[in-house]
Amino acid sequence: MVAWVIKNKVMNVVQKSARKIIKLSFNLSVWTIDYFSKMEIYHKKVTVLRELDDGTLGREIVRCLDDNNLTLVPKYESHDLKHVLLGYQMTPEDEIRMQAFMIGNGNYSLPSFAILGFGTLLLPELCGTFIKDFQKGRRSEKIADWTIEEYGHRDLVELQTKLTRFKSTEKTPISMRTIIKYGALTSITAGVFGMIYCLPFLFSSQIEDIVGAGFPFVGGAILATGGLLALTKSQQAPDLNKELKI
Repeated sequence: MVAWVIKNKVMNVVQKSARKIIKLSFNLSVWTIDYFSKMEIYHKKVTVLRELDDGTLGREIVRCLDDNNLTLVPKYESHDLKHVLLGYQMTPEDEIRMQAFMIGNGNYSLPSFAILGFGTLLLPELCGTFIKDFQKGRRSEKIADWTIEEYGHRDLVELQTKLTRFKSTEKTPISMRTIIKYGALTSITAGVFGMIYCLPFLFSSQIEDIVGAGFPFVGGAILATGGLLALTKSQQAPDLNKELKI
């Protein structure tokens, strides 16, 4: 019983720390972009959006930014649009949930996979929720290319209804390039984690520890190197674009 209580307390501390890490990472990236970018054009965009009618996507984006003491920044415009359109709050949990939705929606980007993977490791109790968001994304119209300029003046509820009523009649295409790409990324991740795990044992005074950790360390290095090579080759080979229908 005591061990169970201690375990729960430790997990609570880990989960709270994980949320803080995710939030700090997001705030740091936004601050960095804001600091090193010319923001005049984005401030003007916010002014234009603020003049739109209540209930439009653009006006609700501004409201969301105001509520979180943020503004539009380069490379995050589409990101803010998706938060409002999909109803995800600007919290660590909802940030990860939104990336799960977007991956299900066909947005196979490295940042999306990284955020979802990182979030799953730090917040494993939300895995079921992430899976549901992924499935929701698969059932929705693709929104990766939606922009504020194109949809900002549209009614938010109308757009949300459009998403929920969307019925895909096509099977999701997956190219060989995509399969190799994410297989390579998995290999790199597994290899790096394996090397990190074995590294402390290589400095042990016990020969058994050194030998026991040496082989897995080399194996991890091979996995990581092989993944990097496969990733490089997949980007260079033009004949990997044939799509498989699943």
